[in-house]
Amino acid sequence: MLDFRLFVFYTVAKKLSFTKAAAELYITQPAVTRHIHELEQQFGMALFERTGKQIRLTTAGEVALRHAEIIHANYRQLEYELNSLKGRHSGTLRLGASSTVAQYVLPPVLARFHERHAEITISLLSGNTEQIEQALLNRDIDMGIVEGRTHLHELRYTPFVPDEIVLVSRAEHPLAKQDEVSVEELKGFPFLLRERGSGTLEVIEHALRKVEVKLTDLTIEMYLGSTESIKSYLFHSNCLAFISIYAIENELKAGTFRVVDVQDLEISRPFYTIQRQGDTEPLADTFLRFARRYYNQG
Repeated sequence: MLDFRLFVFYTVAKKLSFTKAAAELYITQPAVTRHIHELEQQFGMALFERTGKQIRLTTAGEVALRHAEIIHANYRQLEYELNSLKGRHSGTLRLGASSTVAQYVLPPVLARFHERHAEITISLLSGNTEQIEQALLNRDIDMGIVEGRTHLHELRYTPFVPDEIVLVSRAEHPLAKQDEVSVEELKGFPFLLRERGSGTLEVIEHALRKVEVKLTDLTIEMYLGSTESIKSYLFHSNCLAFISIYAIENELKAGTFRVVDVQDLEISRPFYTIQRQGDTEPLADTFLRFARRYYNQG
């Protein structure tokens, strides 16, 4: 079994907080302190520097964390392979997904996956594409699913499912009654956009450049941090917004939103799964195979 003191150190080092580590491990903060102290005595070196209520890793702590990450990954691999010999999957799968994917794409497949593999505990971290990429690089998650176009060389990107981004307005908007509008007509209306760092915004910018439109050519009323906030604002305004088709299925069925077709403008993209180069995560691969079958059948 993984040395619990090392696991406590690993958790504190990732959280940089004794309090948060104690909560995650379901032990008391004094117990966390004791385990860290014992480990520091064993190594004969301080692993953390403490300044008031804040802590940070010492040079020795950084070395210990690098090895603890490898040991932790090897232990999870061991646990997976031994459980596989018994014909079962168990363990913890830490997923991260950009906001659109986390809110609209993953929940149905996660529900079906849990029905099939109830022994696997799943956590889902949501954020914009940059945040999910960073979480993967920090080993806070095992796999991410994102929507951006920029690829980091430390990560492996694989197309997951296709998506279409459409121009949306509320049903009463003047453009909602037209079969098709020109790009020039768009410049006369206010827009809502996702925040910088959002994969959706990155894809929209790229598509607009193809029809010789820059974001600065549009009237941007507001940048908002989530698709849901954009949808809510859109419902109460005369704005336009580019939104994933996954995010407005219910509103289109209810007739509260309309898709505005724009001449010569088509915005499609794949969502990507991302994993660290060279890493093998069996539970992530198990989920990915299940998810691909789910969407292919759908």
